[in-house]
Amino acid sequence: MSDPDPSTRGFRRPKPGYPAALAGLILFQFACAVFFVFDVVEDFQAGGVTVLHMLPEVAATAGLFVGLVFEVRSLVSLLRRQAHMEKSLGVAAGALADLMEEYFRDWALTPSEADVATFTIKGYSIAEIAAMRGSAEGTVKTHLNAIYRKAGVQGRGQLVSLLIEDLLNGPLVPKATKV
Repeated sequence: MSDPDPSTRGFRRPKPGYPAALAGLILFQFACAVFFVFDVVEDFQAGGVTVLHMLPEVAATAGLFVGLVFEVRSLVSLLRRQAHMEKSLGVAAGALADLMEEYFRDWALTPSEADVATFTIKGYSIAEIAAMRGSAEGTVKTHLNAIYRKAGVQGRGQLVSLLIEDLLNGPLVPKATKV
């Protein structure tokens, strides 16, 4: 089974329900902690309970609440990190798209060549590009040869390297100007 989005090849995606599973675990642990609190209070009210009996129950209850604090902090940290990564990825994708458009203009690519170049940079094969564009593989190869000639590169690897190197050399987020 092939990856539906070749631009994400080689990247491990987090499990989609991981934050929800962690939140569910936190809720379950909270319910257990509440149960133990009521059990400890009931034991105190009943009286006649030894310290050796109460100490493990109180310790277990305290341990559950301490664990809850750490799990909630982990979940909040995870969600913040995910939001930051999504924002950074959006900035990078926008910067790459802007850079590609600028290069395509500089190289004077036709709309068809720009289309083929975009699919090539995203990692699609010649056959996949031809199928998506409804054209022959020979036509895609002709466009690729024109793109490589106009860009002054030898192939796909150099084309991608040229864009990535330029992208990495510049800031992704413009510096704020003081007014």
